[in-house]
Amino acid sequence: MSLPAFLIKRTPKQANIRQIRTLLGDASLHTVCEAASCPNIGECFSQKTCTFIILGDVCSRNCAFCGVGKGTPLPPDPDEPQRVAEAVKKLGLNYVVITSVTRDDLADGGAAHFAKVIRECQMTNDKCQIEVLIPDFNGDEKALRTVLAANPYVLNHNIETVPRLYPAVRPQANYERSLNLLRSAKALDGQIYTKSGFMVGLGETKEEVVAVLCDLKSAACDIVTIGQYLPPSRSHLQPERFVEPAEFEDYREIGKKLGFRHVAAGPFVRSSYHAGELIK
Repeated sequence: MSLPAFLIKRTPKQANIRQIRTLLGDASLHTVCEAASCPNIGECFSQKTCTFIILGDVCSRNCAFCGVGKGTPLPPDPDEPQRVAEAVKKLGLNYVVITSVTRDDLADGGAAHFAKVIRECQMTNDKCQIEVLIPDFNGDEKALRTVLAANPYVLNHNIETVPRLYPAVRPQANYERSLNLLRSAKALDGQIYTKSGFMVGLGETKEEVVAVLCDLKSAACDIVTIGQYLPPSRSHLQPERFVEPAEFEDYREIGKKLGFRHVAAGPFVRSSYHAGELIK
């Protein structure tokens, strides 16, 4: 399936990757921009912004859409919180997104490590706002409380797709569990901004997309991102169709009418894309 013109980005990716790698000066740090083959890698790296992925670069789950490596992860690196904080300072970031692979092998899903990274970044960069994009922690509220206690500015958890497609797209996840995590986050901390995102082009109907938006609103989600699914390789799940920009605009308008604080919808929109701008 060839890409339509509106899905082609002419960006010198490798040059920007080398630039950010030089700035970071730490080969052990990982960015989701690289690991997930994000189509915005050139744009974001040229602006010297990035999303850090902690807890290694190997995921314990096997989602069909994701470009992150699968297998048996290594133990958490105790020095990672400090190294991430130093990298944030070195890059001069005012807003940073911290995400992770899913770590079902850890008792708390990596929540304590998330909290350490958040606190270290806050101590080293007192003016930096921190968004965390967390896994579902298998529905463990204690793990969620651990992350919230570190006072991130935004708590993000992606719903990823419509419930009907979960068995094919993310078989080890659960739609209701993800909704409950977002609902619980707002109930536990009424001041925090909550955020979620999902992909289109996987075979969902417009009615199903609207239903997901309604579910997210009922879970008190503040911010939603909607983007076109693009496979990281030919061996990954392939899209059913490419959604036209006008349809994304329809979803944005529907979200606006539902009362979300912000809805970012477009072919290249991703969960962390222009993240700091969505809460202004």
